[in-house]
Amino acid sequence: MNLSRKWLSEFVDITATNKEFAEALTISGSKVETSQPMDAEIKNVVVGKVVTMAPHENSDHMFICQIDIGKTDLVQIVTGAQNVKVGDLVPAALHDSYLPGDIHITAGQLRGVQSCGMLCSLAELKLTLHDEPEAEENGIWILDDSACIGQDMNEVIGNDDTVVEFEITNNRPDCFSLIGLAREVAATYDVPLKLHDPVVRGGGDGDLCQLLDVEVPAEDLCRRYSAKMVRNVTIAPSPKWMRQRLRASGIRPINNIVDITNYIMVEYGQPMHAFDYRYVKDGKIIVRCAEDGEVLTTLDGVERPLKAGMLVIADETKPVGLAGIMGGENSEITANTVDVVFESANFVGSSVRQSALALGMRTDASSKFEKNLDPMSTIPALNRACELVELLGAGQVLDGTIDVLNYVEPPFTLPLEVDAINNLLGLSLTGETMTNYLARLEIMVEDGMIQVPSWRSDLRCMADIAEEVARMYGYNNIPTTQFKGVAVQGGYSDEALLERKVGVQARAMGFSEIVTYSFGSPNMFDMVRMDKDSPLRNTLKLLNPLGEDTSVMRTTALPAMMEILSRNFAYQNKVVKLYEIAKRYLPVQGEKLPDEPKTLMLGAYGDGADFFSLKGELGALFHILNVKAVQYVADTTNPSYHPGRCANIMIDGIVMGVMGQVHPLVCGNYGIDLPVYVAEIDFTAIQTVLAPEATYKALPKFPTVTRDLALVCDEGLSVAQIETCISNAGGSLLQRVTLFDIYRGVGVADGKKSVAFSLQLRDDSRTLTEEDCTAVTKAVLLALESELSITLR
Repeated sequence: MNLSRKWLSEFVDITATNKEFAEALTISGSKVETSQPMDAEIKNVVVGKVVTMAPHENSDHMFICQIDIGKTDLVQIVTGAQNVKVGDLVPAALHDSYLPGDIHITAGQLRGVQSCGMLCSLAELKLTLHDEPEAEENGIWILDDSACIGQDMNEVIGNDDTVVEFEITNNRPDCFSLIGLAREVAATYDVPLKLHDPVVRGGGDGDLCQLLDVEVPAEDLCRRYSAKMVRNVTIAPSPKWMRQRLRASGIRPINNIVDITNYIMVEYGQPMHAFDYRYVKDGKIIVRCAEDGEVLTTLDGVERPLKAGMLVIADETKPVGLAGIMGGENSEITANTVDVVFESANFVGSSVRQSALALGMRTDASSKFEKNLDPMSTIPALNRACELVELLGAGQVLDGTIDVLNYVEPPFTLPLEVDAINNLLGLSLTGETMTNYLARLEIMVEDGMIQVPSWRSDLRCMADIAEEVARMYGYNNIPTTQFKGVAVQGGYSDEALLERKVGVQARAMGFSEIVTYSFGSPNMFDMVRMDKDSPLRNTLKLLNPLGEDTSVMRTTALPAMMEILSRNFAYQNKVVKLYEIAKRYLPVQGEKLPDEPKTLMLGAYGDGADFFSLKGELGALFHILNVKAVQYVADTTNPSYHPGRCANIMIDGIVMGVMGQVHPLVCGNYGIDLPVYVAEIDFTAIQTVLAPEATYKALPKFPTVTRDLALVCDEGLSVAQIETCISNAGGSLLQRVTLFDIYRGVGVADGKKSVAFSLQLRDDSRTLTEEDCTAVTKAVLLALESELSITLR
């Protein structure tokens, strides 16, 4: 919403600087985005009077002009314009002046003659005939007698103003108007608000009820429809003050009738439309739903096929406008319009929004209507429009108003809960103080009950009232206090703390966090070569997806990780390590809502990334999480991973995840031509197997005894199987098993390999004897031979 401070001064007397104004309004809850002086682009351009003109000796079309700018000396300017004559008032850009587009004007020579500036046209001042209808389009702008010699052109144009842009939230449709923002300004500064009640003299020739009839069959979509009629209109440019205010609000002036409707939309926030009465057949307006096959050519000249259910304004034979969006070309105001019907209506926001979306034509009017405007504003806006018609001498307003009111919202009241508001805000205000704060916003309190105005549909509970009190009291004045309520002891949940711990460790190992979308394409399963009969292909489909690529909720986070890795590879990032704690969405039979387990994803490629480095990083994570007895079991069947470099992550015999090198074909699907390593861990399930918090014990008092075993086993036997067998057989004296050598070659039969382990033995209560160590070694060798057919080398 753009606010002209000059226009605002009609309603509120404020002398604050632009910076002070922006800060005060932002603190009171009306967020200011920008504050832009309109004169920023035009500097040192003044009104000059042409005193003399002489032909240029070296040109057949240039003139040497002496310009009076209100100073002692005349300014010499050379111009090639043919529409300038002695005595004309013209815009003169002097030496060291600036024009829109950052054009710098300096003195210089034009064909050997000194020129100390230039005379300006409309275009050079970033204006058009819509802004200044009396000017010439192709020539120097000849000013009228209202301009004064030496006057700054910013004042003549109306640029002596500041446009303040507000970010208005959708729950405050009242602030999409100048009056709504003026109300906020008055409340912020605690000054009177000067509102004007429109006065319409009327007396136009004709009986409104005989000339115009309104029917509203679609009463569920049109809360209110108000109309007045103006006869014998004179279509002409709007006065300068109106054109300047519209231009400051970002609206192009057209003509007096159209400008009045736009003026009202800015001032009251109520969109209006003006129909040419000639094209409303038999003077009957019908607010109804369109039928399939109907077509309307809108004011922008586009023929639009309508669908059943779209709300239209029609006569007895055809639609003449899209309700709340745009009028039809067949009822447009033209230069020969004689009689005009002003429409001021209130339509259901969802209906306007759906029609605008279906037709792809969001307008200023539809953007306001879709936020559900106050139905009570149609009549004041309509009267103000007719008042302006009479003020501008643009026509004769007929007596009477047609007003079809289909919905009257009952007055909404709330109790003023002083204690609850104070507890919520941490204040100790009296009820009288709160009442005064609310009164500044025109929210009255009678007998302890708050009378919510019709334009404040956002006030529906105690917390809403507390917010109004807080912003009038001043957020920056509220002291820091402990929240008064049941949630005094806040903090992170155990799951959140665990996620933070994992994140800290992952980042410490060089991984960067990513956050990916929870939805994806049905093709993502083919991209990672998932089996056709995999239960993970059973997905939840979105009812209103943004597109095919975002139409299903993900059941696996692998495609998202591969997508981000692929993007980094395309950007030629040489080394990449990423992690994410991602939600998956698994449908549950007979349930409306899915199961939403979390998966910890790690992904890496580049120097230093390989199977064993990823396994080591997982080990560090499991150590931080205090997860015990993690095993890695080779898996050759997972189609997404390399068959010889993939392992299932087992904890207590349960598969908790998978890690390894992504299958080269999968990498090819994502355009990556080097090895990629990924780990997927069921983060939700792993929380159920966390060991208790780590405990500490004293350093051992007795020495450790080491025994090394060189073993011969089958080639296909994994080190993990051997370690598990040794650990189970070693008993309580076995403290640690460490692999330190693998050998294949001379002395070892084909199909066999030699593996060497170091066994560390210790008893915390005594020094071990040779017999103790021998007994453990024999037990281990016996278990290895009986269970795995392993012999001592």
